[in-house]
Amino acid sequence: MDVTSIKSPKFLKKMSVPEMDALAKDIRTFLIEQLSKTGGHLAPNLGVVELTIALHRIFNSPKDKLIWDVGHQSYVHKILTGRGSQFDRLRQYKGLCGFPKRSESKHDVWETGHSSTCRFQLQWAWQPQEI
Repeated sequence: MDVTSIKSPKFLKKMSVPEMDALAKDIRTFLIEQLSKTGGHLAPNLGVVELTIALHRIFNSPKDKLIWDVGHQSYVHKILTGRGSQFDRLRQYKGLCGFPKRSESKHDVWETGHSSTCRFQLQWAWQPQEI
């Protein structure tokens, strides 16, 4: 599958397990090829391919909010939410951000960088806000 043609994760709901396995392989190949040119966080993303496919198959992003604790594990999420075609400008000026970025997509609901930020976001989200 040409992962740069993905527009939204909705197509995952109709995929069979063998089709999702093939998609995971295609995403890994794409990440290796793209990140060898632009740089970026390769290993963390190779480790979450199936997990991210499963999350997007089960949940309905952006209605269901997916929050990444480690922002540099979000590349597969970016591909599945329609940003694969922008990976040639990953982490470049005016290009695709290496972390979730709300201004990039309605699927990015929390801007994370490195680990453990989701704990604070969840705590904030579940507490009444004082104005």
